[in-house]
Amino acid sequence: MRIAFFVNDLATEFPNYATTMLSWQARQRGHEVFYVTPDDWVLEADETLQAHVRAVPKGKSADHREFFKVLRSGASENMKVNMAEVDVLLLRNDPANDAQDRPWAAESGILFGREAVKRGVIVLNDPDSLGRATNKLYFQSFPAEVRAETIITRNSDDIKAFAKKHKGQIILKPLQGSGGSGVFKLDAGNASNLNQMVEAIGRDGYIIAQEYVDAAKKGDIRLFMLNGHPLSIADKYCALRREQAKGDIRSNIHAGGKAKAVEITARELKVAELIRPKLIADGMFLVGIDIVGEKILEVNVFSPGNLVSCSEMAGVDFSEPIISAVERKVKAKGDYPHDFTNRHLAII
Repeated sequence: MRIAFFVNDLATEFPNYATTMLSWQARQRGHEVFYVTPDDWVLEADETLQAHVRAVPKGKSADHREFFKVLRSGASENMKVNMAEVDVLLLRNDPANDAQDRPWAAESGILFGREAVKRGVIVLNDPDSLGRATNKLYFQSFPAEVRAETIITRNSDDIKAFAKKHKGQIILKPLQGSGGSGVFKLDAGNASNLNQMVEAIGRDGYIIAQEYVDAAKKGDIRLFMLNGHPLSIADKYCALRREQAKGDIRSNIHAGGKAKAVEITARELKVAELIRPKLIADGMFLVGIDIVGEKILEVNVFSPGNLVSCSEMAGVDFSEPIISAVERKVKAKGDYPHDFTNRHLAII
């Protein structure tokens, strides 16, 4: 199998990224591994879709960290590949990371992912659905039962009325963005700064005002979903608790949050079950959901992280069932070459 991983930039990839672990697992199983970035696409005059890829030589590495050294070394080479000869393209970029400085790159994975689908490549997650999920408005399509009450506006009076309804405790964040960037908590201690918060977030577009879920004080639970179901090996779930750094409302690991082991209970599984139909309908193969109490605060459909931490805490390798699922999709496509759309293949 030839499998390509689409990322924002090779220079910003790291050994402990989930993409590195998935790439390592694919190579361990004998597959050819390519890395593609927004700079690399070529649509030829004859309609051939090509890509200037970073090709990792076949072989095995002791772990994903050693694999990363091979990726960065001279052993890996730059080459041009016809995407029609690639079996699977995993879209592992975060459009928000390019939205400000390289807006042309933000949706390139989605745009050329669609072209790859036309040429017989299985693209995960489904690019058409990802196109509708490039901002947090996609989150509003999930059942109200699992969402914190939310309004989306650029009007400060709307936000003030919403804050009053929720006794002055709300979360403010941009409609577009990720990783905890531009997130504020309004409470009695900083209520006088509301106008400044609204102005700061509003410079980049619409503002999400969300009720504050009290359970968030303990952080959130990141749970991976694979093919619409919680990712697990035996009785161990691919999940962790992300606790906020002192004095910070954000639980994101790279924003200072701390990862802790967590036990997944019937409460989290109920939340996962409620959103399962939507994930399946949209061809969302691999997703990270952030749960607080009985609510979901975020659904990361682009490049969910913390796979390495989840695996190390559980003592199992969660990259194995993910790549195994990819292999099954390629086989299903071969067995039924005309029966399934990309969206179907993404979640079977």
